[in-house]
This record gives sequence, C-alpha cells and structure tokens, in this order.
Amino acid sequence: MRAVVDRLLGAQMPVLSWWAVVSTITKASTTLTMLAILILGLFVFARGQTTIGGIVMFMSFAGMLIQRLEQAARFVNSVFINVPRLEEFFGVLDTTTSVKDRKNAVTLKNVRGEVSFDGVTFSYDRKSPAVEDLTFKAEPGETIALVGATGAGKSTAMALLYRVYDPQSGKISIDGRDIRGVKLASLRHNVGVIFQEPLLFNRSIAENLRVGNPDATDEEILAACRRAEALEFIERHGDGLNANVGERGRMLSGGERQRLSIARALLKDPPILILDEATSALDAATEAKVTAALNEVMKGRTTFVIAHRLATVRNATRILVFDHGRIVESGSFDELVAKGGVFAKLAEVQLLTPAAAQ
Repeated sequence: MRAVVDRLLGAQMPVLSWWAVVSTITKASTTLTMLAILILGLFVFARGQTTIGGIVMFMSFAGMLIQRLEQAARFVNSVFINVPRLEEFFGVLDTTTSVKDRKNAVTLKNVRGEVSFDGVTFSYDRKSPAVEDLTFKAEPGETIALVGATGAGKSTAMALLYRVYDPQSGKISIDGRDIRGVKLASLRHNVGVIFQEPLLFNRSIAENLRVGNPDATDEEILAACRRAEALEFIERHGDGLNANVGERGRMLSGGERQRLSIARALLKDPPILILDEATSALDAATEAKVTAALNEVMKGRTTFVIAHRLATVRNATRILVFDHGRIVESGSFDELVAKGGVFAKLAEVQLLTPAAAQ
C-alpha cells in the first residue's frame, strides 16, 4: 500500500507543484492588474481627466472580466481533470448490446404466462456450457422452483428468459412465441425480476417505484406498498414517498429495500415473475414479512423461484433440480424427497432435524 501511495504521489506532486505555481501567478497577476488600474486611475484623476466614479466603474468592469476569465479557466481545468471519467461514461453509453431486436420483431400482448424451454444450451466462453439441453414447460400461474448448487446454471437459465443473452441452440417461448422474435422492451415489460440485492437509485422512493411503471399515480404506489408490507416504514419517514433512499438504497435496511423491490414488481404487474434468491440475505423476522409480500405478488402469475434454501420452495408447483447446467430431477417436493436422489440429499442436509436423524 505504501509503495502504491508513493507512486501516486510521485505522479501527482509535479503536476500539483506546477498548478500551485500557476495558481499563485494568476492570483498575483489579478492583484497587480487591479492595483495598476487603481494607480493609473489616480494618476488620470490627478490630471482632471476622470472622476472617482469613473475609476470605481472601470475597476468594477475589470473585476467582472477577471472573474469570468477565472471561471472559464476553472471550467477548462475541470474538463481536463474529468476526462478519464468522461471517457468511461461515454464508453458505457456507446456500448452496443449483443442482444438486439430483429427487424420483424413483434410486441407481446395479452400474455398468459406460458413459458417453454426447448433444448436450450448456452455457454459464456463457447467452450463449457453454463446450461445444456434445458427442456421444460411452465403453465400459466404455476410456481417453478430452480434449486441446485452455486454455479449449476439456475440464474443463467433465467437470464436467458429475459434475454440478457441469447442461447447458442434451442428455443425459449412465451405463449408459443419465440422470444427472439419479440421486441426487447415488450419482453422485459412482461417479465419482472426481484433480485437478492435490490437495485435502487439515489432518488426518492416514488421515483424508484416508478421505474417499473412510469405512469403510476401516488394512489397506485401506496396500494402496491401496502400489499408489499412496505407502507409501514414509508409512513415513518417524514417525507413519505419523497424520502430519498440514498446510493443503492443505503438509507434503508435490507428488508426495507427488498420490500420496495417487491412493491415495484407489483406496480409493474408482469404476468411472469422471477425471484432470484429474494430472501436469502434476511433475518428470520424480516424474511417472514418479505415472504408474506412475495406470496401476494406471486398470485396469478407464472413464477420462477431461484433458491438455495429448500424450505422456501416447499409449496412450489414443480421443482427443477440443476446440476452442472442440466436438469437432473423434476417433480413436487414430496415426490423428489421420496425418489431419494440429488434433491433428497439436499433436503436431508438442510431440513433433517437432529431428532429425525436419530
């Protein structure tokens, strides 16, 4: 660390030294200029060629001009200082996504929520597949749980559903329509995602909630917050919906941030919902509140639940067990436990009580 700081100071000190010299010369020049104007004005006044008012007015004009020149110099200096940041900003702004709308892409309308994966394979490096030959179907209103070890391909499969990437082979369909033939904005309008770490901006609560539905009224926002168990802590804030959540929501607790993300999903009202480890980072009391909110948001929607804790998927319509990018087991909770396979071993480790073990 000391070596890094020494190199940093070694690079900065020459620049700072020159800047100090230039700044000193600039300030001295300004002072000398004003002093010269005063002396010249007094000399002209002594000869009766001007008045005190004329001297004061001329010095005021000179001061205004010098002030504007200093502002221009500071602006130019700030531009040069911020060049690296500007380059990064425009680099991100100019980045083109690899997933684009096709020329004949259509808009998804009246989505029922039927989702189908048909032989889907995807690889990040085009060498080892992250998911391989995924084939399953979710009927409208079903809750499908995806379980398995970290890196088994659960989140990748769901990222393919809302087209962060496109699969190298196979097809993903919504209501029988290949999602690659659907406009991206339309697809993502119909798919809601609640992540483990909520994505909140340094804006008000209302502005964060309107990300999913820009036209939502305050009444609709309050109704969504009530259903998401978030109204209580919002009302505790003096500013209510206008309260600022801070950068990445740092002014709120983890449970409060999560409930806001649930309220945002309710406000968006998508027919397809993805819950990506939505309660894994919460304490038991907060998890109970968030779970109640999630049960409300899942009603009447096709829901995909990514979870490591099996207790959270006990009531799922169907459970898909992932292992090395493949679905190795499929069925209800009780069916998979009775089968005695991969899921049963996971359940035994997580859910078996000491008494049962004896």
